[in-house]
Amino acid sequence: MEKTPPHLAEVLPTHTPELFQAAVRRAAELLRAGDLVALPTETVYGLAANALNPAAVERIFQVKGRPAHNPIIVHVASAAMAKRCVAGWPPLAERLMRAFWPGPLTLVLPRAKEIPEIVTAGGLTVGVRWPSHPFIQAVIRACDFPLAAPSANPSNRVSPTNAGHVRKHLGHQIPLVVDGGQSQVGIESTVLDLSVSPPRLLRPGMIHEQALLAVTGEMAVGGGAGCEVLKSPGLLRKHYSPHAKLVIRSWRDEHDLKVQSAGFNVEVGKVHVIAHTRIPSAAGFGRVSVIPHDAEAFARAIYAELHECDEAGAELILVEAPPDTPEWRPVLDRLNRAAAS
Repeated sequence: MEKTPPHLAEVLPTHTPELFQAAVRRAAELLRAGDLVALPTETVYGLAANALNPAAVERIFQVKGRPAHNPIIVHVASAAMAKRCVAGWPPLAERLMRAFWPGPLTLVLPRAKEIPEIVTAGGLTVGVRWPSHPFIQAVIRACDFPLAAPSANPSNRVSPTNAGHVRKHLGHQIPLVVDGGQSQVGIESTVLDLSVSPPRLLRPGMIHEQALLAVTGEMAVGGGAGCEVLKSPGLLRKHYSPHAKLVIRSWRDEHDLKVQSAGFNVEVGKVHVIAHTRIPSAAGFGRVSVIPHDAEAFARAIYAELHECDEAGAELILVEAPPDTPEWRPVLDRLNRAAAS
């Protein structure tokens, strides 16, 4: 007897005004009913649930296989909604909101009582973000409640930057994936903790330290991963990982790269290379991908490239080391976590 194929999520496009509004209505209907929906944001695709519904948020943890101690960012679509999610709104939060929202910045503040503990992993703070993607904004407004929405992928794996990534990995567990095109930022938001003084950068993103400092005046960087209660996602040592082993390397030329790859004892055809400056020929590797030597372009493309490597059966991914400069640090952060054993 043939096995019945698993049900796959419905995929709704948004490329015309009529389709956009139909997808908003369907997504809001499911979210009001306590279901999960995969939605586009400007950073990566998110797996969304009503942030005020503990049972719906628990389903996010189940579907992703997410550790219970890893908190979830709450997404809003107005300043008023953001303020309802937190216990206090200091002047610095107001200045940062005016400078960077809507956009890829998450602010960590003491949580309001109506935010369930499961969202914050039992912590006393919550990360709040007003995304700039018009679709998730429209859905939040239609629902009139905030959305808990981590990346729409199995926990610790590569974040999805298009609807196809989501449907392949989670499509049999959720009812709907909304196709809003390719994510334009490509990596997760910058996270800034305002519950401490000076504010602390918990996760680097494409809103860089210098831009934040222009508003905050002072800022601590790093830390948070060793705390008993995590204040932000993205602090686990291993995260954003492809199935293949990922290694960050510098090489002088193609010969040097081949010598280095030979040391991993992986079949030549299973070795994939992602380069930005010293670009080898395809001969002697399973695949060679080139991303421009530009931090924003690299961030926008890297997750899609890692998905492609996994699809092609790579066992080793050699990524050309990015420069250690401020604009590249968010990329290096994601690569280091993807490479962690």
